[in-house]
Amino acid sequence: MKRYNERSQQFFVILSGTATLEINCDRQILSQHEGVEISPGIAHQIFNQSDQGLEFLVISQSPSHRDLILVC
Repeated sequence: MKRYNERSQQFFVILSGTATLEINCDRQILSQHEGVEISPGIAHQIFNQSDQGLEFLVISQSPSHRDLILVC
């Protein structure tokens, strides 16, 4: 399910595997050691569409607790 943060900026970094990140309906493939920054108000979601495991970190500035808005 897509979501966005009202105030928090987020950075996704892939530790292992391959991720598909959908940002405002555009899909982007990220591999190990790649990352992407997402500004507040931008709808996004992350998928693992591969046969391998996926490990990633999400770093939020400011804290994203109670800042999440779900989009259908």
